[in-house]
Amino acid sequence: MTEYGDIFSGHTRKRPHVVPQVSAERDLVAEDAASGFCGAVVGFERTYDGEFVKLEDRHGRVRLFALREAAFLIDGEPVTLVRPKAAPPPKQTRSSSGSTLVEGLRARVARGSRIWVEGVHDAALVERVWGHDLRVEGVVVEHLEGLDNLAERLTEFEPGPGRRVGVLVDHLVTGSKETSLTTGLGPHVLVTGHPYIDVWQAVRPQALGIAQWPRVPRGEDWKTGICTRLGWGTPQEGWRRVYNAVDSFRDLEAPLLGAVEQLIDFVTETE
Repeated sequence: MTEYGDIFSGHTRKRPHVVPQVSAERDLVAEDAASGFCGAVVGFERTYDGEFVKLEDRHGRVRLFALREAAFLIDGEPVTLVRPKAAPPPKQTRSSSGSTLVEGLRARVARGSRIWVEGVHDAALVERVWGHDLRVEGVVVEHLEGLDNLAERLTEFEPGPGRRVGVLVDHLVTGSKETSLTTGLGPHVLVTGHPYIDVWQAVRPQALGIAQWPRVPRGEDWKTGICTRLGWGTPQEGWRRVYNAVDSFRDLEAPLLGAVEQLIDFVTETE
């Protein structure tokens, strides 16, 4: 018969000593236990042999040490240095337009008022930057499929109190066809716009990685001419470049920003 001894004899098993892990934050002072080199953490380096911490001593000498268990001393006590965890990205508090971000947003019921734009590219860029704001305010954006349809659409819509229309127009400059089509439309219609030939041009060149928008001679299709001169392929491929270059209001020119903000204020103003 096997004897196990007295389990109440007072003998207890010692717990193994656990070496604490310490996050190697920049400027933390540690000593390499093997060599005695003491210095502040100034960075890290990864090689085929593993990951290393850089320590810089008070004389400015920098050495690499492997991040091994219990390889360092802090205040004379052994520790295991570990690389700091990456800080979580800051919580977003602003929308793409720069307005205060509303969390848990549920789109408001659509207002009677509308914002109209000339084409699908205008509508897509407005949604890209101001989509959050438009849902907060319950504003619907519709495209006219060309400014020549404006008069007919206004007759059908019948603007009035609580049914305002804001119109965003490309190339709204003195003496242009666009200006003649958008004057004298009544107190419940506001027309704003930008001076650019096409809404593409309202995207800042820096956002697209180009020095400037090329000049396209009058009479040549503008989008085709732009894509040819920039090597962007077809206008469809060019549009994808333009659209994907826009993340926020910072990627758009000031005239377009001001024009859209005016329209949102107009169609949401309490009469």
